[in-house]
Amino acid sequence: MRIISRRILWEFWEKHPDAATPLQTWFHDVERATWNSPADIKAVYQNASFVANNRAVFNIKGNHYRLVVVVVYQHGVVYIRFVGTHEEYDRIDVNTI
Repeated sequence: MRIISRRILWEFWEKHPDAATPLQTWFHDVERATWNSPADIKAVYQNASFVANNRAVFNIKGNHYRLVVVVVYQHGVVYIRFVGTHEEYDRIDVNTI
């Protein structure tokens, strides 16, 4: 998959160094993946959640952080829309971010 907006991850792990390794691992795993449907994501990330508008929510670092992406399956693209703490996640509308 091609991942857009890696910078969001980098900026986040600069503020939260404990998230660096889990986010880097997620990034490299997704970069090598081929996702054609939510089932492909669920096969690897059983705790991933799916919401409207092709958004997937991942639990990062044992559910300490949340990562929201938009997946465009037909083009093999993942757009990073949000990464944050649970408190920050609770303040966003995951369906529209």
